[in-house]
Formats: sequence, C-alpha cells, structure tokens
Amino acid sequence: MATPNTLISKRSALIVVLFGTLIYTGCKVYPTLVTEKPVDINRTWSVYKADSEGTAYSVLDQVSLNNVNQLEVAWSHKFSDAPQGSRGGSSESNPIIIDGVMYTMSARHRIYALNATTGEQIWSFDPFNGAAGGGVGRGVTYYEEGADKRIMFTGGDQLFSVNAATGELITSFGTGGKVSMNVGMRGEPDKISVIPTTPGTIYQDLYIIGNEVSELYGAEPGHIRAYNVKTGALVWTFHTVPQPGEVGYDSWPKDAWKYVGGANSWGGITLDEKRGMVFLATGSPTYDYYGKDRAGNNLFGNSVVALDARTGKYRWHFQTVHHDLWDYDLPAAPNLITVIHNGKKIDAVAQTSKLGYIYTFNRETGVPLWPIEERRVPASDIPGEVTAPTQPFPTKPKPYARQIITEADIANYSQTSHDTLRKRFKSFRYEGPFTPPAIKGTFMMPGSRGGSSWGGGTVDPTKGIIYVKSNDSPEIATMKKVVQNETANLSVHAQGKALYSTYCVACHMPDKNGDESGNPSLVAIETRLSRGDALNKIKRGGGKMPSFASVIAGKEDAIISYLFDKEPAAPTSGREQSFLKEIQTNTAANKIATIKQDDQYLNLTAYGQFTDSERRQGIKPPFGQLHAINLNTGEFEWTVTLGNTPESQMPGAPETGASGSAGPLVTKGGLLFIGSTRDRKFRAFDQKTGIMVWEYTLPGIANANPSTYWSNGKQYIAISAGGDAANPAGYVISFALGK
Repeated sequence: MATPNTLISKRSALIVVLFGTLIYTGCKVYPTLVTEKPVDINRTWSVYKADSEGTAYSVLDQVSLNNVNQLEVAWSHKFSDAPQGSRGGSSESNPIIIDGVMYTMSARHRIYALNATTGEQIWSFDPFNGAAGGGVGRGVTYYEEGADKRIMFTGGDQLFSVNAATGELITSFGTGGKVSMNVGMRGEPDKISVIPTTPGTIYQDLYIIGNEVSELYGAEPGHIRAYNVKTGALVWTFHTVPQPGEVGYDSWPKDAWKYVGGANSWGGITLDEKRGMVFLATGSPTYDYYGKDRAGNNLFGNSVVALDARTGKYRWHFQTVHHDLWDYDLPAAPNLITVIHNGKKIDAVAQTSKLGYIYTFNRETGVPLWPIEERRVPASDIPGEVTAPTQPFPTKPKPYARQIITEADIANYSQTSHDTLRKRFKSFRYEGPFTPPAIKGTFMMPGSRGGSSWGGGTVDPTKGIIYVKSNDSPEIATMKKVVQNETANLSVHAQGKALYSTYCVACHMPDKNGDESGNPSLVAIETRLSRGDALNKIKRGGGKMPSFASVIAGKEDAIISYLFDKEPAAPTSGREQSFLKEIQTNTAANKIATIKQDDQYLNLTAYGQFTDSERRQGIKPPFGQLHAINLNTGEFEWTVTLGNTPESQMPGAPETGASGSAGPLVTKGGLLFIGSTRDRKFRAFDQKTGIMVWEYTLPGIANANPSTYWSNGKQYIAISAGGDAANPAGYVISFALGK
C-alpha cells in the first residue's frame, strides 16, 4: 500500500541534501539537516500543511526571489453554495493537490474537486444534504491504495469517505459512506455533537483524528481516535482525560473522567511515519476558566503527546500549562523538524502556543532540548479554586509574543482615551501571564487569542528554522458565580419567579397582593422588611406559612430577587443564558454519571478585547508580527510587523501589525507566503531577511494557510479567501508566473 508520503512517480524530483554539507544563503551559513528524500512533483502538497510532518514547506522553486514580482492570478474559483444575501463566511481550508486535481472546502464547508490548472469544477459534495450545515473546516485528507482513491473529511459530527474521481460516497465505508463521530464518546450519541475542524492524518490503513467539543461544564472529553480507512470501524481510542489505570489518572479527582471534558486536539495531528508515531497537542480541560471540580494538574490537558500510531498507546508527553484557567490551548499540531543540538543531529518536535512560547523536544524521548523551568505563579482568589503553584517556562527560544504589559504600554490616542484605558487597566487584577481569572476582572496577556493560533508554525527542514505568526491581543476575564439547576437557562430573577409560581402563588396570588383570607400582600415588601428578615421568614415559616428552608436551599438569591426587585438587579445576559443552556445540554447527555456541581463560575467576558470607546486597541503596537526562529541555536533570525490595523494607527506612524489565526508557507525558492490579516492582503517575504517582496489584495480575508503545487509544468500558489457581499461562499485563488 502507498500513502501520499511514500509515492514516487517517474517524474519525481530527487532532493538530496546530506547532513554535514553547508548551504550558503546570503551572509548566513546553515548546516543542512535532511537526508535523501524522493518527492513526487505532482504531489508536493498532498496533505494538510504539505506533509505528514506538518512542515508547510515545499521543495518547489520555480517561483523565486528573482521573479516573485511577476506573480499574477492564474485562476479564481467562486464557490456558489451560499444563498444570496448571506453574510460572507470565513474560509480556513488549506487545499491539497493530487495529480492536477485540487481538493478543498468552501466557506460553507462544501467539498470541491477543481482542475488545478484552470480552477474548473470537477465535482462537489454537500455533507449536509441541502441543510444549512457549515462550520469551520480546514481541509480534507487523501488516501490511495491501488485503484482505491478516496477523499476523507468531516461535516458536522460525521466522517465521510468519497470517491476521489467522482465525489460519490463509498458506501462500504461505515453506514452508506459515513461514520458518526458521536458514537464511542461518553455521552449519548443522539444528544451530543463532536465536530472536528482540522483534517486527520493517515498511517497505513488508519485515519487518525482529534475532535472539537464544547468548552463549558459537562463537555465531552477529547478522545483521539483511529478508524479503519476502508470500513470506518473504530480501531483504537486514546483518552486525553485518563480513565482508571491509565497514565495521568492520578492528576485528576477520582471520578473526573465521568464528567470533565475538553483536553481535545482540535488543531491537527502530525506523523513520523518511519517511527510509527503520531504527535498531537491538546487544549484546556473544561470548564476553561474555573476548575474546582478538576483539582490537580489535569493530564493530558494543554499537553504535547506522542502515541504509537498503530495502537494508540502512550509514548511520552509534556504539559505546557498545569490546571489551565486561561484557555491557553495548544492550538496547532506539533511541527516535526530536524536540528543540530550540541553538535548532534536531533529529530525534534516543535510546539507553538497561545502563550507565545515554542516548546522543543527530542522526538524519540520527549526530553526538552533546552531547560524548561517551573516558576511560581499567582494563586486564585475565587472560592474553591486551587491553582497550580508553578507553571513551565521555556528558557529558549525567548517568547515570540509579549508576556508583560505596564502602564507605559497603554495606547495614547488622546488624553481622554489614555486616561480611561489606564484607569481600566489599573482596575483589573494583573500579575503577569498566569494571573488567574477574577470576579473583579483580570487583564489577560497574552490571552486566549495571543501568541499563535491554529495556523501554527512552518519549518524549513533544510535549515532547522521555524516561521510563526504572532498576535498581541490582551483581553479581559470577568468571572461570575451562576446557579445551575433545573431552571439553569433562566435569569436569577426568573428562577425566583418560578419558585414563587410553584410554592407561593396559591396564597399570595400571581400579582403578590395576597387574598382576603389573611395571606398578606407582598407588594412593596422592601418598605417593611429587609432582605435578610424576609429570607429568615421564608426559611422559618410562621402563622399559616410553613418553613420553605429546604425548598429554597441554594436558591435564596433567586426568591429574594423576585420579591424585592421590579426588574432583575443583575439580569442574565443573552450570553450567560446561552452558556447555561449549553451546560444543561451537556449534562443531560452524560450516560455515565449525574454530577451535582454546587459552585460554577463563568467568564462572561471571554474573548473580550481591551479597547477604548472607539474600539481602538488598548495597548501600543505591534499587534501582529512574523518571526523566523533558528531551532538549532534557539535564537531569532528576524522579526517583522505583519499587516495593519488602520483605526489603531497614529498619524504618520508605521503599520501596526494585525492579529490573525492562519500560518505561513515556505518554499525552496526562498519565499514565505502568508495571508492571515483582515486587511485582505496576501504577501510574500524574503525567507532570509523578512523583507516583503510582493503583495496582492484579495476579495476576502485570507484566514487560511496557503498551498503551493506543480501542475502542467508550472508552480502555483493557492489561497482560500472568505466570502464577501458579492460571493458569500468565498473563493480559492491560484497564482502563477505570468507569460
């Protein structure tokens, strides 16, 4: 059997670089690191992010520094699967190309096969069968064995397999061509929805994939699973929330596996085919911002994990955040890279992060290449929360995103704006990157959108250099205690009304006016009793009224709010109600245990930006940068500002940089291509210096990693772009050298 990473055609380009040889590039000399590797020139981008190692690197060099300014649009394909008048969708698809055919997704998550030379449609497939569907999709996976050529992808909570030539379902796979990914999870399959966003990887006859789940209380756990490519049968499962007897079980409360979720790998999986190892990176356990019910370090949350690809058995791990309270997910798959360390060639794993650190390990053993120190961090002041006393800090490379903000970093658009931002900044709790969320509000930096996101890093395997896009995006976390019970989706005031309607209305009437038999009016009760006295009366009873102490236990605030407040004193926001409804759904789906959680806090300002009244960034730029980091030495080669945020740019000042989630593409032609910024620019940079050498304005935001491929004698560079008013389903645009 052959996979995309082992196929060799008659037209293969043989890349021969021997360890110890020197490559001269400008004024820098790098030891070359990769060994002889045959490459099928028609399949140079046949896997998400180029190859199973996740390098996002291409050996193609027809487009180079010498001619990149001659790039022009070769073709543009408009997807037409969105109803007119729809809002433009965001496209995150990284196209793959097999023998002149491009396979990709529209912004509405429909699957397409396009002629890679012309952009003409060959076939399309709707995984939602006419329903709205949609959701994030970063691409598809190709599998081949002899004449059996198929495309595998997820749509909603289903895993599909279609014929690569026709787009028709392969009915021998699963049930009629699809497998429910809800089956095999903890919850009832018809009550949960496990929705992967990043394509899986293929090892031999296995399709290995993580998942995306709820981030609230009661979420499903982040199982890593392997399915038989031909039949869809589940072959193995790795529990990222360990069960009894498994590695990491003792880092949780005894029964946590029955009710805690998350710790999921949503950014993809990489593969060392020679060693038969897969590598994944996980996000935080749920709930992201409060962990009373998950005391301990919580393996394998926020961890780089190595598994045996054939069996799913644990090989090694490293946890980058203990007992996460900040949503500091590891959002992208690990990069596999070879480096020279202490004079020896080392096959390594490099992991980017929201914190802006790169964690680098020996691929075989998991031992860090540079020391990672445990340092003391602040403790939480929320009742019941027990924070980890220390957190890991890599000593090399230095962070590629800002870790600390002072008053000197507060933006100064005007005196009024500056004073307001400064006052807000000082009002929050802030003691560095691991300041726990607080009821008064916590200033979070780097924050859950800081560092780098799912686009991850790109590595040049011949030089041991990683390229990564960074964001400086502070946010505010404001915690609120909530009541989660049978009326959890109601506001506190409405919960009190429900109690009153059940237990009080017969005597005190719906309008609270009482009745003629002596049951008193409760109208304007605040003029006669304090809240405390009224609560004591309800608890003790008196006269004809019995004690209701057991009825209102845990709901005291609710009944008093209803009796004393004409309008809710602190109305439940739509966001809070949505959170509570989702928690209720998660809990109802649990088929293993019913867990009563008395204390629940929610971060009601999660992902809330720190801006002034005109929505300008609250800190001084840069807000987004691009970095080249040498992992042989742990030192930076260069850093440049990427993109612009015009509303936050001072008159006459340089570009500010802009936040973005997608990552870059690097080629043997000495170029780095990246979109990722909301200014709709697609840019090329000199790989050695970081100098921008080409740019193009796209019809939509390029919130996707680009691809490059060879077709019909020419190198193309392709990028997915989001939808606009004219074409909500988005575009894929392919560039090549002009005639």
